[in-house]
Amino acid sequence: MHYQNKNKTNATPSDKDSPQPTQSSLFIVLSAHSPEQTPNGKRKKKRRRRQLSTFNSKQGIVSHFASLSTQHTTKMESLVLHSLSTTTTTSTSFSLSSTRTSLHNRSPKLILSNKSPPSIFPSTLLTSSSSKRFTPLSKHHHHHFSLRSSSSPQNDTTSPLNDTAPTPQHGAKLLPFIISISIGLIVRFAIPKPIAVTPQAWQLLAIFLSTIGGLVLSPLPVGAWAFLGLTTSIVTNTLTFSTAFSAFTNEVIWLIVISFFFARGFVKTGLGDRIATYFVKWLGKSTLGLSYGLTISEALIAPAMPSTTARAGGVFLPIIKSLSLSAGSRPGDPSAKKLGSYLVQSQFQSAGNSSALFLTAAAQNLLCLKLAEELGVIVSNPWVSWFKAASLPALVALLATPLVLYKLYPPETKDTPEAPAMAAKKLEHMGPVTKNEWVMVSTMLLAVSLWVFGEALGIPSVVAAMIGLSILLLLGVLDWDDCLSEKSAWDTLAWFAVLVGMASQLTNLGIVTWMSDTVAKSLQSLSLSWPAAFGVLQAAYFFIHYLFASQTGHVGALYSAFLAMHLAAGVPGLLAALALAYNTNLFGAITHYSSGHAAVYYGAGYVDLPDVFKMGFVMAVINALIWGVVGTFWWKFLGLY
Repeated sequence: MHYQNKNKTNATPSDKDSPQPTQSSLFIVLSAHSPEQTPNGKRKKKRRRRQLSTFNSKQGIVSHFASLSTQHTTKMESLVLHSLSTTTTTSTSFSLSSTRTSLHNRSPKLILSNKSPPSIFPSTLLTSSSSKRFTPLSKHHHHHFSLRSSSSPQNDTTSPLNDTAPTPQHGAKLLPFIISISIGLIVRFAIPKPIAVTPQAWQLLAIFLSTIGGLVLSPLPVGAWAFLGLTTSIVTNTLTFSTAFSAFTNEVIWLIVISFFFARGFVKTGLGDRIATYFVKWLGKSTLGLSYGLTISEALIAPAMPSTTARAGGVFLPIIKSLSLSAGSRPGDPSAKKLGSYLVQSQFQSAGNSSALFLTAAAQNLLCLKLAEELGVIVSNPWVSWFKAASLPALVALLATPLVLYKLYPPETKDTPEAPAMAAKKLEHMGPVTKNEWVMVSTMLLAVSLWVFGEALGIPSVVAAMIGLSILLLLGVLDWDDCLSEKSAWDTLAWFAVLVGMASQLTNLGIVTWMSDTVAKSLQSLSLSWPAAFGVLQAAYFFIHYLFASQTGHVGALYSAFLAMHLAAGVPGLLAALALAYNTNLFGAITHYSSGHAAVYYGAGYVDLPDVFKMGFVMAVINALIWGVVGTFWWKFLGLY
């Protein structure tokens, strides 16, 4: 008997290529071992025929599912390839050809490993409760997947392929915390209280010194540590709640906060970048001219952009880097000396003079005048008075700084003929001045005008700033989210207010008077005249900044005390107040941590650390000579002494 295989038409090509057991051959094999033709044998023969029929049916089913499996695999491969080719909304790109090769030549083996190579499958499919991963690997082919992410750096620690990610540190740093707290405890309990000082004043001094220690050592962020100091003063009943928070309504502090918003407007509209680029176009044919162009443009931007850090990071460093790289000057490389090192150093050292030229060019300037006012030194028409006193020495220093550094720290590249063309191309790419830029220019001209003539018009400086910010918000140059996201402004509000409040209460409780009297007696014992005492105190105030990492922190900690010492030594009040304030700007470039813009410029990688300290000290001496000599004659001419 012959049986036909009903599933033969479903055989796959691989089935056809290999020999298949036919029905006849199976029957012959089974028949060869059949028992004799007995009744029992007939029953066995029928049973064998049923077995053979069952075998044929199973063979057809297996063949059918083999065919379906092959078709399903082909469809799955097509599906994966299609999904890869149509996935354009993600930032990761893959090599399609190598993917196709991988799918068609994959090994049937599954390799168990702890660290999988890059896979085309989503990371969510590779992640399980176990740390092990199964990864299909090709047997004979090397696959190179191009994994380029536009939103993360190459060393992105959040990638699913990385096993560990750095965890941010939480809480206070133990050693700085212990040292900062110990300072206050030692003053409060280990040092005898002077007879002339009240217990309340001595306790507030201990809290204030702990707060200052924390600002220098940073056990917590500045704002957080200042808040702890404020809380301590209330918990210990040193200050009442209303007294402790009284400085949060200070006009000067809110003027500083609004000034940060103006700086954000300059960066957001691109106005600061445009102004600097114009000066590069006009003066950039030589390296020295390029430096002067950048220096002059910062001096013009400074009164409306009162943050050296914002000017450095948002405007000038990007321009310097672009120019340096185009000249083949790369950071962290010997080629940095070609152009980048000189431009960075020149801009870094010039920024202090730009900030000293205008009252609104730096946040600490406003704070200085507020602290001086609390000691009885009133500066009438502050914006004009500040500018008049600073104008001549600051302008001389601004003109001298690029030239002095050109001689002492010379660039290898002397000429930059491509710079004006690059600037012109950039300006062309930027297009015409936008509406928001015109609004920004008009608003800042209005604000500066009100700062200059506000006293005559009866408009305080903070009100002029509020008017300017309101215009920018109404016309859409800034939105409220821009203000909310300006974290540095709100952080400054918090810790400035704490320091100003504590310093004010120290003055009211007599601590500053006691300290100034003690220093005055020491100076009198040395028989120093007030000009000599002026020089000694100014030098001490300057070089103490090597211990500080913030200009505003230095002002909050020492300005009132040093001004009181000047007054006690017989130095004219207005001269002492302004000279200390100008000095505050000049020591911002002596180290790589002395100010916010110092960290920005040093972080660019163009200047080595020894050069920062060396040139910082040299330029500090040169600035002291310029301000000391030119300022002496100019201030005498203005009648400051």
